[in-house]
Amino acid sequence: MRQGADSPDFSALYDQTNADLLAFLLRRCPTPEDAADCLAETYLVAWSKRDRIPGGTDARPWLFGVARNVMRRAHQRQNRFATATDALADEVRAADALRLDPLGQEQERLRDALNDLADIDREIITLIAWDELTPAEVAQVLGLSANVVRVRAHRARARLRALLGASAPENEQSSVESGL
Repeated sequence: MRQGADSPDFSALYDQTNADLLAFLLRRCPTPEDAADCLAETYLVAWSKRDRIPGGTDARPWLFGVARNVMRRAHQRQNRFATATDALADEVRAADALRLDPLGQEQERLRDALNDLADIDREIITLIAWDELTPAEVAQVLGLSANVVRVRAHRARARLRALLGASAPENEQSSVESGL
């Protein structure tokens, strides 16, 4: 890490970010084991590049970017083994169906609506909503400008509202939209 008054040591950076990075990866990886592997590899990469980790508040979004790249490479490796991945995905879906789902159909509708968004828009929305990154931090993670992130987030929210409004019964529509 860069030397300076605002540069935390590596173990402090790990303590401050590991729970958020694990949550980020758990929501995006097919299995918890894959998420744990990506988390470990993220910190391995960060350790090997510790002299290039930005100081201060820029370290967290930098790590999210590393995690995203590690995850992307892992997904590319998994795609080479498509048959095994499909079988594993079927098992994960079956196990997921057994979990209690407190939001029920509303959560399923939201998941379907998110899947209708462009990949980059879905990534922007989930980074903002789930991972509580600011548009400026999302811009750092995705390598975009903060303005592009704000505009895409605005349009993606409008698209989500339209998708959810088109399929929601009258009494549900307002409760769903309040979550956006």
